[in-house]
Amino acid sequence: MDDAARSIIRRKTRNIHPTALALILFCFCSFAGSTSFGQDWVKTGTGLGVEKVRLAVPDFKASTSDAQNTALVKTFNDTLWNDLDVSGVVELVSKSFYPLQVPGQPPEINYLAWNAPPPNAAMLAFGNLGVASGKLTVQAWLYDVKNLQSPPVLAKQYSDTASDAAARMVAHKFADEIIFRLGGGIQGIAETQVYFSSDRSGHKEIWAMDYDGSNQHQLTHLSSIALAPRISPDGSRIAFSALTKTGWEIMMYSLDLNRLVNFPHFGGTNLSPAWSADGLRLALSSSRSGEPEIYVADASGGNLRRMTTDKGPDVSPTWNRKTNGQIAFVSGRTGLPQIYTMEADGTNQQRMTDQGYAVSPNWSPNGQFLVFAWVRKYGPGEPGASDLYLMDTASKQWVQLTHDGGRNDFPSWSPDGRHIVFQSNRSGTLQIWSMLADGTKVQQLTFTGHNEGPNWSWK
Repeated sequence: MDDAARSIIRRKTRNIHPTALALILFCFCSFAGSTSFGQDWVKTGTGLGVEKVRLAVPDFKASTSDAQNTALVKTFNDTLWNDLDVSGVVELVSKSFYPLQVPGQPPEINYLAWNAPPPNAAMLAFGNLGVASGKLTVQAWLYDVKNLQSPPVLAKQYSDTASDAAARMVAHKFADEIIFRLGGGIQGIAETQVYFSSDRSGHKEIWAMDYDGSNQHQLTHLSSIALAPRISPDGSRIAFSALTKTGWEIMMYSLDLNRLVNFPHFGGTNLSPAWSADGLRLALSSSRSGEPEIYVADASGGNLRRMTTDKGPDVSPTWNRKTNGQIAFVSGRTGLPQIYTMEADGTNQQRMTDQGYAVSPNWSPNGQFLVFAWVRKYGPGEPGASDLYLMDTASKQWVQLTHDGGRNDFPSWSPDGRHIVFQSNRSGTLQIWSMLADGTKVQQLTFTGHNEGPNWSWK
């Protein structure tokens, strides 16, 4: 359930015992409707839609006969292919078109076999992987096979302790190198992290995983309800909301120390923390003065300042990551929750959505777009699902990204601006999914328990 829904329920349940209210908050879910719109205009903002480079990626060869080679080569090849396939930057040439002889070293390249039909590749990524004395070594190249005399675009060698995790990490590194060079100098996301809330341990705790769903591991052990993790821009701390003995509080977890660190208690119900782009401030929703309002504090929790004063709950703030000068948020001041924006000092508040039930905004890295969950036709008897939408903040033009695939909510942008992670119950249970920012390449990342509120790392 999103924070706006929590606030609206809270307004209607002031006399309920706190424990019962917590259960209502925990279990509540909303219904939705959907529509669609043209999508061509999105391409200029996300970097998607441009002509993609045709890239052939034959399986890397084993360079030694070590017993670990077979498994680690498969892990590497599978990871590299997936990283490139979901990048939004390249068009992978089907392996069914590849020549019978694939290279493991540059002298083995048959340029004509790769740049002519049927592969018709522009680029070729290849190499070899070997294990010796417990050490993993990968040699990797990227060549422009349309130009016979050109030097390699990339020539890399990676070494690490031989393990499945190391093979994945080396594949991520090489994929990011390729994406950086073929994707206009924008850093790839293969080494990024996603943080989320999961109940698979018996309680809702904060978890982390690699961007592709691998390496999922629990961070907090509060034995309570922990929601809405937000990683700091430098990747050192996670702010989140948790139900404690004193109510809903903002808590802080240090990834450097692997433990909770002190953060002030503000009184009232405190939800949905959000980091400023410089990491110096936190926006949050607090009911310390009555109804939930947007506040901004220093990163340490000091110098708390109230930003909104209108009647009705204000929740779910998110900073403009490009300018660091605006905050988008959800307000119920006109009835059902809608998306608003304001300057970081609380001035110039403007309504962005015009109808329905709109929640969970998240600002794109380029500062041009908001992605959010929107029920455009909300009310009794309205069919459909809660879908994700993309809005250009200057024109308020929007496009629908998901279409009747269950209840979709809590979107979060990748640092390259090409991907979005979100929660959805389209598979029957609440899980974390990812997709390109144009709504394609949808992938399920979690499968165990109920998982929600994802947040993508800044780098």
